[in-house]
Amino acid sequence: MRQTIVDLTVRFAKENPTWGYDRIQGELAKVGYKITDTTVANILKAHGIEPAPTRKRTGSWETFLKSHWDAISATDFTTVEVWTKSGLVTFYLLFVMELKTRRVHFAGCTANPNEAWMKQTARELTGFDSEVLSGKRIILMDRDTKFCESFRKLLRGAGTKPLRLPPRAPNMNAHLERFFGSLKSECLDRLILFGERSLRNAVNRYLEHYHLDRCHQGLGNNLITLPEHPPDTTKEIETSERLGGLLRSYRRAA
Repeated sequence: MRQTIVDLTVRFAKENPTWGYDRIQGELAKVGYKITDTTVANILKAHGIEPAPTRKRTGSWETFLKSHWDAISATDFTTVEVWTKSGLVTFYLLFVMELKTRRVHFAGCTANPNEAWMKQTARELTGFDSEVLSGKRIILMDRDTKFCESFRKLLRGAGTKPLRLPPRAPNMNAHLERFFGSLKSECLDRLILFGERSLRNAVNRYLEHYHLDRCHQGLGNNLITLPEHPPDTTKEIETSERLGGLLRSYRRAA
């Protein structure tokens, strides 16, 4: 039972940065565990958790993200090597993710992500017919110089505030970093890409798989796009393949 009390005390403190020792003591009593506020303080100290005033100022990044899920998106680059007429060329791929749903938009790719390209991409992301940043008040990005001031200015003008993350802090954009890992290990690293068209086709086919067929641990191992009806277990199991069977999933026949 003692370990249960310790685990709950730590959980309540981490999930609620404004709660002091007395508040946590009261919540524990509500669920049947009566301890003193001094015991609460000792447990939190042993686990390196600051008192409420300090916790409130610092908070946790995860708590901040979850409290603003509906309004936050994130953007970042990843790179891939592509064979072209000029030899092996590094292409930069820019993506935008809606954190709450994990939906990902492929903003474009180029071998030369200069300011002109970034400004044009910002115009496309914020255009009247684009829903990529619709309702998003914040977009996370690192301090890569490719995210130039003119790019950020266009985003701000459309009502989305660029939030630049601290240097060398990839974990603060962990959801997009995880997507990059999946994109490469499940798709791009398993292909030999010839030209930009081949690259774009591979990315687009992967995104179809990612949104429609792939289960996501961060969403309770569910699909991003849930089917309208539960599977009919009397129907045959069908295989869905993309990129010549590189991407494969299974579902019941309609």
